Amino acid sequence: MEWRGRRESGNIEDRRGTGGGFGGGGGMRIPIRAGGGGGIGLIILLGILWIGFGINPLSVIGMDDGSQTTQTSSRSGPGVSGTADETDNFVAVVLGDTEDVWNRRFQEMGQRYREPTLVLFDRQVASACGNASSASGPFYCPNDQKLYIDLNFFRQLEGQLNAPGDFAQAYVIAHEVGHHVQNLTGILQKTTALRQRSSETDANAISVLTELQADCYAGIWAHDTQQAGYVEDGDIDEALNAASQIGDDTLQERSQGTVVPDSFTHGSSAQRVEWFKRGATSGDMNQCDTFRGRL
Repeated sequence: MEWRGRRESGNIEDRRGTGGGFGGGGGMRIPIRAGGGGGIGLIILLGILWIGFGINPLSVIGMDDGSQTTQTSSRSGPGVSGTADETDNFVAVVLGDTEDVWNRRFQEMGQRYREPTLVLFDRQVASACGNASSASGPFYCPNDQKLYIDLNFFRQLEGQLNAPGDFAQAYVIAHEVGHHVQNLTGILQKTTALRQRSSETDANAISVLTELQADCYAGIWAHDTQQAGYVEDGDIDEALNAASQIGDDTLQERSQGTVVPDSFTHGSSAQRVEWFKRGATSGDMNQCDTFRGRL
């Protein structure tokens, strides 16, 4: 992906490296989507991890669990060859790309796009949806309209989840921005209400549809970024591979050796690939209706 020297978003909030514990509000963050699991401890882990980005906790059980305050520091700016500064810059450029795409898309729909803030943290963080650790993976909180990510996840994405490449990383950010788009268009509110009056199995199925639409919206971003000339050969394949590697069936098979479709909350590998590809190929938001009139 061509990203060096391009516009960086200013909507970055850096909470890294200040030490301390969780600041503000206590308790677990409120799940946006239903998680799977069995047993209280496992349910908690799955609830934290799978609602963020479909990452099985067993794949990250060895992560360091340090501490973090909620004081905000300023990020400095303008890079991904592997240095921390370059990764910061890359993330800011990708977020800027999503702003360009969705500002234009919303304007075409006669609406105003409210740009989200991306919070960089390490180890632990407090959000308006409650507290979370790095084990959560990247997540979006509709209550404060912020995306949260510990950039160590990118190393995990490559090393543990077999999804290398800068466009795989960009897909992660674009997926969470997809949830922001759902929030602005009222989809998240509808799916939350629908899940609350559904059985666990049906609630999981609704969560899958929500996640697949966010994948399709990430594909819309990829389509427009490609049209703008910033996508290089192999980039789309990196994103498709990432979508495949974080499918519920692939994660379950890798971590526990069995697959339980009723517990899926993000969709199978094939589904995630299909819906990202649908957005990336068509560039048409109408093609991203995973709910097909159910809402």
